[in-house]
Amino acid sequence: MRDVWKRFRQSGPAVVGLVILAALALMGASAPLLSHYDPTAQDLSSAFIRPNAAHPFGTDFLGRDILTRIVYGARYSLVIGLLAVLFGAVVGVPLGLVSGYFGGWVDLVLQRVTDVLLSFPNILLALALVAILGVGLQNVIFSVGVSTIPVFIRVSRGSVLTVRELTYVQAARAAGATSLRILGRHVLPNVLAPIVVQATLSIGFTILAAAGLGFLGLGVQPPTPEWGSMLGESRTYVFSAPYTMTFPGLAIFLAVLAFNLVGDGLRDALDPFLAD
Repeated sequence: MRDVWKRFRQSGPAVVGLVILAALALMGASAPLLSHYDPTAQDLSSAFIRPNAAHPFGTDFLGRDILTRIVYGARYSLVIGLLAVLFGAVVGVPLGLVSGYFGGWVDLVLQRVTDVLLSFPNILLALALVAILGVGLQNVIFSVGVSTIPVFIRVSRGSVLTVRELTYVQAARAAGATSLRILGRHVLPNVLAPIVVQATLSIGFTILAAAGLGFLGLGVQPPTPEWGSMLGESRTYVFSAPYTMTFPGLAIFLAVLAFNLVGDGLRDALDPFLAD
């Protein structure tokens, strides 16, 4: 781990991404300390105030402070990204391990199901699931998480196909170890690197997908200050008050960029041959 951290620190963009993520996480965790405004309280007399000292990012059409809503929105957007990817990994990685290790009809069935899921654009699959399940925070997490499952299946399966033929796995099999023990003790620890990288990159996608659902009115519902729903609420005023969309859009941009930079850095740190 020390070697991985050393290689990671040598990547300037990855360190920048990590700093941005730390700042966003700290911002969300300490939101009540950073702003004295209520993120959901309406004050129509203060609607559409342009950025000034009292409201650095201005106010929206209901008089709510935009900076405050972005700060509180970091909680929802980051949590959606993390939980959706966690759900996708918890379901997809075991299926990929089983598919790659056992092969045969198990692999055939799982890969055909994966092919069906991959035939749908991720955002379209999430839209379909939200349309069936209904809007809301939990349904958004589930719907976006399901769209990441086939990616984790493919990544973990591809790694297992290589690892299962290595000497230490064959030795464990010859010694009488059960398949479950081999998968847990010998295979999974040696295929974690690409899974971790994929998970980091997928968080950026899930944040973007959840924001897209919110923009369409199918994500986290107002007045919850989620970045995508903030964009959706403000799209009517894109010309008269462009700052109401600019700042939530920049927040989404920074979060997605940061996860991509960290993911690229982890890829090079976990596999130094790629960096060379």
